[in-house]
Amino acid sequence: MERRSALATLGAMSLGAASPTLATGEILKEPYKLTKQTLKTDILVIGGGTAGVVAAIQAGRAGRKTILVENGSQLGGTTTTGGVAFPGIFFAWGKQIISGIGWEMVQEAVALNDDTLPNFSIPHGKNHPKHQVRLNGQLYAMLLEEKCVGAGVQIRFYETPTQITFQKNNWIVETVGKGTMTQITCNQLIDCTGNAYATSMAGFDVLRESVTQPGTLMFKLGGYDFNSLDVKLIQARYQEAIQKGELVKTDFRNNIIGLLRSAGDNIQHVLGADSTTSETHTVANIKGRASLLQTLRFLRTLPGCEKTKLIDVQNETAVRETYRIDGHYKITQADYVTGKVFDDSVSYSYYPIDVHDENGVVPDHLAEGIVPTVPLRALVPKNSRNFLVAGRCVSSDRLANSALRVQASCMGMGQAAGAAAVLANLQNKTPLDVSMSDLRKLLEEHGGIVPGNGSKG
Repeated sequence: MERRSALATLGAMSLGAASPTLATGEILKEPYKLTKQTLKTDILVIGGGTAGVVAAIQAGRAGRKTILVENGSQLGGTTTTGGVAFPGIFFAWGKQIISGIGWEMVQEAVALNDDTLPNFSIPHGKNHPKHQVRLNGQLYAMLLEEKCVGAGVQIRFYETPTQITFQKNNWIVETVGKGTMTQITCNQLIDCTGNAYATSMAGFDVLRESVTQPGTLMFKLGGYDFNSLDVKLIQARYQEAIQKGELVKTDFRNNIIGLLRSAGDNIQHVLGADSTTSETHTVANIKGRASLLQTLRFLRTLPGCEKTKLIDVQNETAVRETYRIDGHYKITQADYVTGKVFDDSVSYSYYPIDVHDENGVVPDHLAEGIVPTVPLRALVPKNSRNFLVAGRCVSSDRLANSALRVQASCMGMGQAAGAAAVLANLQNKTPLDVSMSDLRKLLEEHGGIVPGNGSKG
């Protein structure tokens, strides 16, 4: 046999040896190839959290073709994945000030789980959590998904933008996901990432503090009877563990008794928690879980806590503060605490100034009768066209943002952004050029509560 023929025969034999033996019903499929596709839509919402879901549903219900890109596995953000399943606050001084799509979904979640709404007619005083609505977070996530699909919104999970450019009055957004690369062309773009991630990628300025608020990993403990514990002994043992370097006092606000009394919930602090990139969010998640595991082991050494167990824990550390946009108007603390009403106010907000730090948090409540508002200009980055934001990355100073960031406020902003995008798309305008009367009318048609005209901001 000639050398060439011998090599060919050997190659064929080798190929045959490498081929798998197929059982009945099995097929040999060629290696998976990255799918590349091009999509076109009227409105694209990036981020399926508290604000993004409402913005997308508003756009879809108003008849615009809408795509919602979310890099996680479910909708709802802080309320669902973050585990802060107690959105608020929708009522101020005995009157509802935030309604619309977000409130609709909250009510349905409460009814479907046989939960009870707070009595909003009773003033909460200095205890604002009394007016927060406790939800089944996972049920709420499913309802959000159902509402989006019902509004005709195309949901794209597990995708994140990699490039955003403006061409011929449209935005071109390239995303990457599991096995996919997609180019989405849209007329109006809404950044609801919470981190102003899309805003920065599109080339607009974003701001942040040198030291940001800590995040929180939500969890629930059980296996002990708090009322039977020797709190003085436990407190002494806790301080001793801190002195030895076995525990870090800032992890649970130097309050082990508070941790045991609340059985977890919203008490942990993860300093420097940042969800902006996969790397920074990975660090926040690892720090949160390591702190919880370390503290759980410590608790099980305490008298009466030997059987302490972890009943539930969220998949991610929830984040309070990262970047904010540099918008056409920056909402200040003075604006917020005086309840300033702008000519272009589109939604209300109501929550104490609420800055967390390494020592904990002491809310600064609003004076009686004060209800802050959000102007449309604070939802639009400077020098942008066909671009809006909604949620905690709203243009604001740090103190105002510490209150604006909560869920009900973000829902109001989300619906306003969705409605502004709809009108801008229909009228071939940029959002700041739409008629405020048209915008208010559209919001009210979909159940929104819109502040009236007031002093010019």
